[in-house]
Amino acid sequence: MKIEINAVLRDAKGTGASRRLRHEGKVPGVLYGGNGDAKSIELNAKDLFMQFKHEAFHASILTLNLDGKKESVLLRDYQMHPVRNNIQHIDLQRIDENKKLSVKIPFHFLNEDVAPGVKLEGGVVSHIMVDVDISCLPKDLPTYIEVDLVNLSIGDSIHLSEIKAPEGVELTALSEEKILLLLLYLNLRLLSKKHQWLLKVTKLLW
Repeated sequence: MKIEINAVLRDAKGTGASRRLRHEGKVPGVLYGGNGDAKSIELNAKDLFMQFKHEAFHASILTLNLDGKKESVLLRDYQMHPVRNNIQHIDLQRIDENKKLSVKIPFHFLNEDVAPGVKLEGGVVSHIMVDVDISCLPKDLPTYIEVDLVNLSIGDSIHLSEIKAPEGVELTALSEEKILLLLLYLNLRLLSKKHQWLLKVTKLLW
């Protein structure tokens, strides 16, 4: 999914200027990195939020159209209003096609409803991690990484070290001990000692 966002250069700076922009239906932001200077920008709040709602907006290369000039960027940070849930500020970083990126991307869990431990044994999947830090060149950046749960039974767990990353992608948080998810019983009275221990571990990790 290719996403393009429009922006214009912003002259006014400071807290007061940013507040006025928001009242006008705009979002202040900054563009930095690459071989260019840092620039203050502004974006249409409604148009930006429509793109922001897509998962791909947060973990893919975006096309920024700044005053008619297009360049590849990556979302690096944003601030949301605690009550209104609208975007208060956004940070975009220019992309160098020859330099590796460090990005956090989500997991997509497949076949959770048909896993034997869920469908036949009445268990529930406890997700310890829902995203992961990766490193790769811009051309290799995936929007997400799939994790297939089709063979998961009660008491099973999947470790981060078991996940096969796409070609050209490195999982930077890789650890033999890092648990991605557990499959547990819903009825705690039916838990064996082994499963009770797993539940305690899950709570500690949370």
